[in-house]
Amino acid sequence: MLAVYKKELRSYFTSMIGWVFIAIFLVLAGLYFMVSNLLNGLTNFSYVYQGIEFYFVVLLVPVLTMRIVAEENRQKTDQLLYTSPVSIGKIMIGKYLALLTLFGAAMLVVCTYPLILSGLVKKAATGVESVDFAIAYGSTLGFFLLGAAYIAIGMFISSLTESQVIAAVASGLIMIFTYLMTSIAQMLPQNHVFTFWFLAVLIVLLCIGLYFWIHNIWLSVILGVVAEGVLITLYFLFTAKFDALLGNVLGAISIIERYNNFLLGIFDVSALVYYLSVSFLFVFLTIQRIKKKRYN
Repeated sequence: MLAVYKKELRSYFTSMIGWVFIAIFLVLAGLYFMVSNLLNGLTNFSYVYQGIEFYFVVLLVPVLTMRIVAEENRQKTDQLLYTSPVSIGKIMIGKYLALLTLFGAAMLVVCTYPLILSGLVKKAATGVESVDFAIAYGSTLGFFLLGAAYIAIGMFISSLTESQVIAAVASGLIMIFTYLMTSIAQMLPQNHVFTFWFLAVLIVLLCIGLYFWIHNIWLSVILGVVAEGVLITLYFLFTAKFDALLGNVLGAISIIERYNNFLLGIFDVSALVYYLSVSFLFVFLTIQRIKKKRYN
């Protein structure tokens, strides 16, 4: 795993991808730091992350992760993974850690901005608020966890295709949906009838996706029938509970919503566990995807 990690990390810094990612990230962070904190005199550093989070999630992460597995699929070098003495799990974890290290390197530079801001505030006239380091570094930790989760999602999407372009576009669309998930939930009807039919259709779509994943129609149909039966039973037993259920569920699983407490300087343990779980889940799914191709 260490050898894979070093190889991947070296490849980012011997090509343009790593440097371009860091450069764009730092330019965006620097612009918002200059506008929010230096020009407007605001001492709340979390405004920087609020400003760049959309560009980071929708543009930078898809571009960063689009080649991590898709390029190997295209060049057929993924065949080497199947015969490698190192397990597929260790290879994928090494690739993921290399991406996190690249992201962490950019974050380390941004970590110096609150210190710079604090030094400038001390030299300013009296009456200027001091920099709240709990908010500054709490939001920094939250942003890193947010990035770790999205990078894991992007890596999984990259494993589903041979085209870097398709991987980038698919990642961008999915991440736009996750970014706007709460807003979308608020626009949807909240009555129990709509919620029931939405979940019923969602189960069908998930079963279709499961069939294409495992190529076992009987298992997909059985799971679909059981899930629909459970849904119908719950609907008739707890009809009132289905009101506003969809909005509550989408809000609960929203990746962006979990980040809000960090912006306030609150160390949210549940959010920490959530981000680590999402990262683990999608790295695990990536590993299983590669193993499935080997067995096929």
